[in-house]
Amino acid sequence: MSEIKSIGVFTSGGDAPGMNAAIRAVVRSSIYHKRRVFGIYRGYEGMIRDQIEELDARSVNNIIHKGGTILKSGRGESFKDPEARKKAFENLKAKGVDGLVPIGGDGTLAGAKTFTDQFALPLICIPGTIDNDLHGTDYTIGYDTATNTAVQAIDKIRDTALSHNRLFFIEVMGRDCGAIAINSGIAGGAIVTLVPETQTTTDEIIETIETASKNQKTSSLVVVAEAGNSGRTVEIANAVKQKLSKYETKVTIIGHLQRGGNPTYFDRVLASKLGVAAVEGLINGMSGAMVGIRNNKVAYTALGEVIGQKPQPDEYALRIAKILAI
Repeated sequence: MSEIKSIGVFTSGGDAPGMNAAIRAVVRSSIYHKRRVFGIYRGYEGMIRDQIEELDARSVNNIIHKGGTILKSGRGESFKDPEARKKAFENLKAKGVDGLVPIGGDGTLAGAKTFTDQFALPLICIPGTIDNDLHGTDYTIGYDTATNTAVQAIDKIRDTALSHNRLFFIEVMGRDCGAIAINSGIAGGAIVTLVPETQTTTDEIIETIETASKNQKTSSLVVVAEAGNSGRTVEIANAVKQKLSKYETKVTIIGHLQRGGNPTYFDRVLASKLGVAAVEGLINGMSGAMVGIRNNKVAYTALGEVIGQKPQPDEYALRIAKILAI
């Protein structure tokens, strides 16, 4: 592989707090290593439409603390077309970009693998998704911030639950992965936590709530990962309400609040480490990989081993949540 002289960086898919910190790290580490660096706007769509702009160290001033992404994002449906990918490659080539750093989740990584397989363009991906659902890294950028946001919301909801003896069902993000639900449930003192990886029946939920009531518990919070195998949150709440009418039952869906806001220190540092590692990996001849953190060390994992492979749920954390709910 020839020497990397010019690196392109972009964000794709759902935004995650800390993406800006990752962009900043890619830009400044590229310049530190005397490489040109280009920002690609709106993900793969921007690549196809030639929305590519050279950046310098000052282009990323004062963004490390900001949520969202200064490069914008997009889902990149048209990138599935081989001709569209060819146009994207030609645009990059015309700018002199010979290495890429995509930042995003599973869909972003899948697009990156298809692209490098088709054109042999060196790239290293950075995991940016609040769900923490990528194999090959202990943490993804945005997960810590999103979980903290969920916990803050749960704390506020508990105040009103205590005041009115209410039963609250609180939906957090995590369509295919219960990481946010598990840990916000533990931190927020939830009585039940429902995640996509496990099945929990209505009767089991009711039994737990009634046991807690007998133990003089004065409020009950149930945390639900969105679209989990147990069903949608409103449906679950209604099913419980029909059999447990003594509680005033309410549903709160936290939703996209979890995507926004200033990233925590953890996400800023994580993004900074991964941004530098992605650039240095490219310079050192690596390609077709995702950079992550495993056991507190930077680690590179081949994209073929990451895509479609979901990490196992934290069984110990689930057990802790059950024990502490009494």
